[in-house]
Amino acid sequence: MRGAAALALVIVAAATAHAEDRRVPVDPNEPPWNAIAKVQSNIGEHCSGVLIALAGVGTAAQCLYNPRTRAMLQPVSLHVLFGYQRAQYRWHRQVSRITVGAGFDGTIGRPQPGDWARLDLAEAVPVTPLPLFTGGTAAGMAVALAGYNQDRAQLLMADLACHVRHIAPSGGASFIAHDCAATRGTSGAPLLTKRDGGWAVIAINIAASRAENLALSARFEK
Repeated sequence: MRGAAALALVIVAAATAHAEDRRVPVDPNEPPWNAIAKVQSNIGEHCSGVLIALAGVGTAAQCLYNPRTRAMLQPVSLHVLFGYQRAQYRWHRQVSRITVGAGFDGTIGRPQPGDWARLDLAEAVPVTPLPLFTGGTAAGMAVALAGYNQDRAQLLMADLACHVRHIAPSGGASFIAHDCAATRGTSGAPLLTKRDGGWAVIAINIAASRAENLALSARFEK
């Protein structure tokens, strides 16, 4: 499977993890996992997100789309929870502003280069943000994916032993196919790489199938 046309075959927000399920629970109150948030809406949906600034969270734009009204949710509809585990959380933050990737259309069911969003929080979080990765990404690169999966929604789950499969540039961004296990709910979760003893965000997860997941590189401009 090659190129952006092939990547468009990936099923968005699939509800099952890969057959080889390597996911393990990680502590949402310990670095780097404490920078990963559960993003909940007043319409009952949830996704994942990652702290990229003291008061800024990156996630997927699709998480903010209301299919019933065919419109994006307003900031007041969102709740960002850090340290979430078994219905408890350490910090709750409201959203003051939303920035969505250019050209994102919630009615389109295929991967889009604009499927990213930055949530500016009403108040900073006392957690160290994760930096955006600025190096080169290549097939075979070791990565990890952590988020709040639909089938284990009360725990922060991570696949720590996965790899990039292939990359397709599109619209100034890149679609990154990888073999990390995930389910619905990990949209907006960070695809991570470990460099020089620390973790950095390569991309955010936007789609899944039984064969592979798809992440989108983004810079989360204000």
